[in-house]
Amino acid sequence: MAVAVLATATQLTVPAAAAPKLKWGECPPDSGAFRQVSCATIKVPLDYAKPNGKQITLTISGVGSLSAPHALLVNPGGPGAPGIGLEQMVNAALPEKVAGQYAVFSFDPRGVGDSTPVSCGNTSKLVKHPALPYKPANAQQEQQRVQQAKQIAQQCGRYAKDLLPYITTENAARDMDRIRIALGRDKLDYLGYSYGTKLGATYATLFPQHTGRMILNSVVDPLVSTYRTTYEQDPAFQVRAGQLFGWIAGQNKTYHLGTTAKAVAAVWQKARSDLAKKPAGKRAGSAELDDMLASALYTDDLWSSLADALVQYRHGDPSGLLSITDQFALQSVDPGLLAYNCMDPGWPRNWNAWHSDTTIADRHAPQFAWMNTWYSAPCAFWPVAPAKQVHIRSAVPVLLLQSRYDPATPLLGARRMHAVLSRSRLLTDNGGNHATYLFSNNPCVDGKAEKYLLTGQLPTDGNCPAPS
Repeated sequence: MAVAVLATATQLTVPAAAAPKLKWGECPPDSGAFRQVSCATIKVPLDYAKPNGKQITLTISGVGSLSAPHALLVNPGGPGAPGIGLEQMVNAALPEKVAGQYAVFSFDPRGVGDSTPVSCGNTSKLVKHPALPYKPANAQQEQQRVQQAKQIAQQCGRYAKDLLPYITTENAARDMDRIRIALGRDKLDYLGYSYGTKLGATYATLFPQHTGRMILNSVVDPLVSTYRTTYEQDPAFQVRAGQLFGWIAGQNKTYHLGTTAKAVAAVWQKARSDLAKKPAGKRAGSAELDDMLASALYTDDLWSSLADALVQYRHGDPSGLLSITDQFALQSVDPGLLAYNCMDPGWPRNWNAWHSDTTIADRHAPQFAWMNTWYSAPCAFWPVAPAKQVHIRSAVPVLLLQSRYDPATPLLGARRMHAVLSRSRLLTDNGGNHATYLFSNNPCVDGKAEKYLLTGQLPTDGNCPAPS
């Protein structure tokens, strides 16, 4: 696969007819951009109801030639994940024929990274490790978690209350259209992963006349609130965990953790119990082990390292678990994620509703229900009112890519998005990896998407094998 002409500060060539008002140069040093990527900034309204009012800064990244026939804007999801750096990864992964037709761009969405970021201040004192178990053992433990969520929400309000009302998916979609205009394009082509599918579908709803070729991979449910999607995720994660344990059982000659998924699950639960009593390295307890499991379920590329770490721990060596803990589990507050999530309508502001719903969910997904609830719990106490939800409906052609057992964005959501995007096509693979288009070696999915990007012709609805 070839990399398209690299868009450095000196290499960007702007067609005279397009001439976007962008000054391209080096990316911010901590942005995660590769050396061959260029960055530019534009100003957009904080409040689109007051377009001439206060402006905020968006940072855009790009690779390729601005004279390319198509401009592909990419978003990694999150919500609130920084986008700078993704453009180079996508550009390098595109087939040579496609890369020659597309300049690839990304951006840090408003409130994130180098785009007028939201801050919640120093939250390290609020999120300590080892953390309390996710599933409360008693009312006192639950109230400790509730108080932590309240404190996080209050601190975000103190540091960013002027920004928070405007960190919404609708505003991010309107920002995308400002990027389109700045790039001098009549239509914007788009690739969105995970939450990026909701962002893309919102753009297609608000700006159908400017929506070009659009691929949405690992699709968010458009018909329920973000609060409700967490309860769709719980059983999907439980099923995926069973697949992981079954895979380990199938490798019993290597791992010796049991010959059935049930036996491996029992070993895992024993490790949880032991870590709850004596955290490894004074920082990896049962909650951190749960974080490791949830992280591994996003892609089966991580399964072997998790199994290896569990084997080492059983033989008295916690170094593998600690290494994964430091990589995935010791996460502090993510202000961008909370800012976008908590502005969605549907979050109960009465903790009793959360307790009741999670207690019910725990019966069917005991390893994940409380974990998922605590991730979003600050939304119960968010200091600003939620935004009005965009009702996603569009008749523009869209390609939806979905893994059948994806736990983070369950298949139900993709089917519902397929219904509300009336001219969309849904291609499902039989695996469980999340947001892996271009990066998972699936010739069936990649080939159909390549044809769509080159010709604009959507494939028929269909199924593909799991990635090899």
